[in-house]
This record gives sequence, C-alpha cells and structure tokens, in this order.
Amino acid sequence: MIRTGSGHAPCHHGEILQGVFLDTAGRRCAGLVTLPMAGPGSRAKFVRRPGTPPEALTAVPAGRTKAVRAAALAVAECAPRSGQPPCGGELILTGGIPVGLGMGSSTSDVIAAVRAVADSYGVRLAPETVARLAVRAEQACDPLMWDGRPVLFAQREGRVLETLGPALPPLLVVGCALGGGAPVDTLALPVPEPDENEVRAFERLRTLLRRAVATADARLLGEVATASARIGQRRLRHPEFDALAAVSRRVGAVGVQIAHSGAVAGVLFDPAAPGLRHRVRGCLRALDAQGIPATRTFTTSGTTPSSKELPHGPAHRRGDRPAGPDTARRPARLPALRDDEGGVRPRRGTAPAGHGSGAPR
Repeated sequence: MIRTGSGHAPCHHGEILQGVFLDTAGRRCAGLVTLPMAGPGSRAKFVRRPGTPPEALTAVPAGRTKAVRAAALAVAECAPRSGQPPCGGELILTGGIPVGLGMGSSTSDVIAAVRAVADSYGVRLAPETVARLAVRAEQACDPLMWDGRPVLFAQREGRVLETLGPALPPLLVVGCALGGGAPVDTLALPVPEPDENEVRAFERLRTLLRRAVATADARLLGEVATASARIGQRRLRHPEFDALAAVSRRVGAVGVQIAHSGAVAGVLFDPAAPGLRHRVRGCLRALDAQGIPATRTFTTSGTTPSSKELPHGPAHRRGDRPAGPDTARRPARLPALRDDEGGVRPRRGTAPAGHGSGAPR
C-alpha cells in the first residue's frame, strides 16, 4: 500500500543575531540566530504515484517551485534508504505564514515538503540532512529544521556553526511591522564585505549571546538583538527604527529585534519584569502613536514558543497564507489586534505586505 506522507515546519519572527562569524577552521561564514515563534507554519502532504518518473511532480497550489525542487531532492534521498523505487507524485501545501515579513515562509514550505516526502517513504531524516536539501532547493535557508533550538546557522551552507543551548531565555515579544509591512528585497541591497573589526564585533555578540542562553539572561539577549538590529540598519534603513528603539527604552523593554530579510520586528520584554502588563500596554500605545502597526504579542519559553498572547488577547490574521507561485503571491494582510475589552482596535499606518526574498543572504 502506497503511503501518503505528511510534514510540518514552523516559522520564525526574524533574527536575534545576524552577521559574519568564524567557523572552527577560522573561515568566515555568514550566519544567523532566529527568534522562534509558535502559530502559523507550513503543512505538506505528498501523494506518491508509483510508476511515474521521479521528476513528474506537481504542486497545489501551483508555482511553489522551491518546495517542488525540495520534494524532488527528498525523493532522491529517501527512496534508496527505504529500498523502494523513486517515483513522482503530488505535493499539497497549506499554511498561514504571512509572506514578505521575513518570517521564513519559503523555508517552512521547503522543510514541510521534505518531511512529507520522507514520511511517505517511511524515512526519518536528521535536521542536518534536511538543512542540506533545503539549501540545495533555495540557495539559502533558515534553521527551522531544528524546531526552535537556538543555533548559529550558516544559512548559505546549511550547517550549524554552534549550538547555543536548549532554548533562548524566555521572552515576551510585541511584534510589529516596519515600513507598513512593505517587502524588503534583500537581493537588491548592497552586501559590503565586513572588515576585521566588524567580524570581531560579531564574534563578541556571539559570545554575549552564548552567555545569555547559558544564564537565561533576557536583558543580555536584548542587548545582543538590539546591537545586531542596529548593524542591520546600515543595509535595511527602516525609517521607523530609531522610534522603535526609543519606544523600547521608554517602556522598560530589554531591546528590539528585526528581520533582516523582511519588515517584521519585535520589542522584547523579560516576562519576569515587574508591571509587565502595564509595560506592554504602554508599548502598544506608543507604537500606535508612532504609526508602527503592532501584529501579535507572544511569549517564548523552554524549547518551544507559546502561542499564548498577552495581554490583549489573540491577534487574528484576516485570511490564511494565499496560494500562488513563490515569486508572485497575493500580499498578506497584517493581523488585527484586540483590545482588553475584546474589540478590534484600529491601527494607523498599516499597508499590505508583499512577498520577500526568503532567507537572508
């Protein structure tokens, strides 16, 4: 009996740290650490068609070329392991990750596709193997195959430079979108070659982040995220960034983080801070006053982020992730917020988000 395989992959909320780091051989590598987030993700089903050539793959929705490429690579990887002949099939993708905000939507598709193919062959692939296939499918990918474990990941090479620990320090994140949620075309941005001083600065941030994880120090993590975001501003040039950082300081947050391949950003709080609800409400009011649309407030704790959203109730997206090709999906709409009385609170300065360029390059 031919088995229909299923797979799932999470998303993330941009980066905590991104830069150029040294590997164990002293070689420079582009690397990043993402902020895990529960909630929307990609799901895939793979229905094998025995007797068809392995390149005979179709996708629903049509046009998900990266996911189809990943599925083909996964068939070539899994069929020999299972002792079954490779064949074509149909890949069915669903999910609710907003596109264009830098939340790893394309990588999530790719990983879900690989996992679905592996499941159809009764094979379990290690995260390292999934990462290798994902990079081959989309040139650079996010470390979502580690399911929230904090790793410094070489996104262009698909390898872990360092496992930082079992989990990031617990955080409460007030998510928002810069530039009204407009897409960021990272491929069109200049990529300056870092000098020795910049590499040393990234390595210092890496050391501080390692310490923050080891000691569960949310404040130190916030300092690292803010420093990384400021460096990223040299390329991204978000006009609201200074206002965002000022809001963070004013409400007693530990720092800010941004996506380096999109518009999503976050104000980071220590969940153990006194008067947390008051601080978060003040943050939401201040963001609104600056015309920065808030998206969702969520917590992270342990190895898996929590979908519980505080203090104003769950944020609601106005529609799931749209169907369409990798490069031309319908723009995603930012989620609405609820106030404490349960009514939808309007935001200013909201604009639709387009499709970003995928994992940071």
